[in-house]
Amino acid sequence: MPLDYLIIGAGPAGLQLAALLQADGKRDYLVLEGSGRPGAFFERYPRHRTLISINKPHTGTDDPELNLRLDWNSLLSDDPDLLFTRYTERYFPDADVMLRYLSDFARGLRVEYDTRVTRVSKNGDLFHVEAGDKAFTCKRLIVATGVSRTYRPDIPGFELAEGYDEMSVDPADYLDQRVLVIGKGNSAFETADNLMETTSVIHVAGPSSVHLAWRTHYVGHLRAVNNNFLDTYQLKSANAILDGTVRSIERDGAGFKVTFSFSRVNEVVKELRYDRVLACTGFRFDACVFDDSCRPQLTIKDRFPAQTAAWESVNVPGLYFASTITQVRDFKKSTSGFIHGFRYAVRALHKILERTYEQTPWPAEKLDAAPEAVTDAIIARVNRTSALWQQFGFLADVVTVAATRARYHDEVPVDWFAEHGLATADHAYRDAFVVTLEYGPEHDQVDPFDVTVTRIAQDVPGQAHDAAYLHPVVRHFRDGAATAAHHLAENLENRWDRPDVHVAPLRDFVARSLAGS
Repeated sequence: MPLDYLIIGAGPAGLQLAALLQADGKRDYLVLEGSGRPGAFFERYPRHRTLISINKPHTGTDDPELNLRLDWNSLLSDDPDLLFTRYTERYFPDADVMLRYLSDFARGLRVEYDTRVTRVSKNGDLFHVEAGDKAFTCKRLIVATGVSRTYRPDIPGFELAEGYDEMSVDPADYLDQRVLVIGKGNSAFETADNLMETTSVIHVAGPSSVHLAWRTHYVGHLRAVNNNFLDTYQLKSANAILDGTVRSIERDGAGFKVTFSFSRVNEVVKELRYDRVLACTGFRFDACVFDDSCRPQLTIKDRFPAQTAAWESVNVPGLYFASTITQVRDFKKSTSGFIHGFRYAVRALHKILERTYEQTPWPAEKLDAAPEAVTDAIIARVNRTSALWQQFGFLADVVTVAATRARYHDEVPVDWFAEHGLATADHAYRDAFVVTLEYGPEHDQVDPFDVTVTRIAQDVPGQAHDAAYLHPVVRHFRDGAATAAHHLAENLENRWDRPDVHVAPLRDFVARSLAGS
């Protein structure tokens, strides 16, 4: 008999989905893992062994939901012992702790280790998966392998560069050397920071600007923990950031000649010489195991599988994705590329699969349709939810209203709701309120440390729609069409429950929307 679900990859996302299927107890599933342990990616990465996902055990509250706002490593579980914050007090933990955590989380789940998938094909509605001398058949296949191959841009001579996956991380190996680091992400700056004490010169190069996470609110951009190199550049301490394109890399005696085109100075081209060239250009999805019967379409420079709002392949029905490869749906905008984002996406995927294949309605709490009841439910959730906090603008709570009845649905993907709705046989609603947490318009253009920049005053409801900082947004839809939006005033401590500032204006908005005025 074919399995209901076969999951490839026992990393965080694969284990998260396995745990949800195990707890549900209704579907046959199996996880295939190529290595001998869960989370094997963390055996090697990050190369300098410090995670940039925060871990904060001391939050001032014992509310487990609120605590997940400051816990970026835990998977979702009802077992309090399976919180990452129980494993270390370090704010930026060591990667080896993640290995220990995932090993504990995987206990009791159906995982076959040392089972590396070598071929995936599809015949009719069934997937056939080969792993050495083993073979498996399933109705739905979920790929949770992450981005397992380094991304190598098409640059002549790029093969001469030492990849992030293979370069030495011992600073002594770079003593008195001139080093070029290609890339401007965290891996590039993590590498440069590590080498500053021993090298003579470091240049960090790439065609795009350096984006700082504290300004863009995208945690994959350069994090403060990795940005000491910026000081050495701006304070003229022998290092530099090069804005432009590497045109070619050639051997030059014992070192390398790099032809570089500068983007800031009218495409001036120079030949620069280095002892070492390091490639820190990121990772990509590996689709080599799929044959022509089910090869997924790729996107964004072929780095990720193209996906629908349900995380299904756009060209292979029944093929779904989980883990960091789902960031294609909110690329460099929200948090699907990280554990604290995709743990909620996986939970939503589980609900989508149940609805799609088993006609199971999205779980919902029944409410009275009165504006007061709807308002109270929204206020309670936005002041506590970790999912909407972490996956800002991407996941939403949805309140559907039909006559005197309302239902509150948690953590629905915004794009999926727009395409599919939440109607059931006994709840054909007309009105819906979509609740998200969002940053304001052009928030990434505002320097949060510039005191001369005009800011929206805290707790001022009339100005909330222009607020740059994270705040709740409630949108009303009637018959599937958006009619109006209400922004709750931002608050320093992220408490949106002041009666006159937050509650009353929202209640009035809900009442007006339901009345159709």
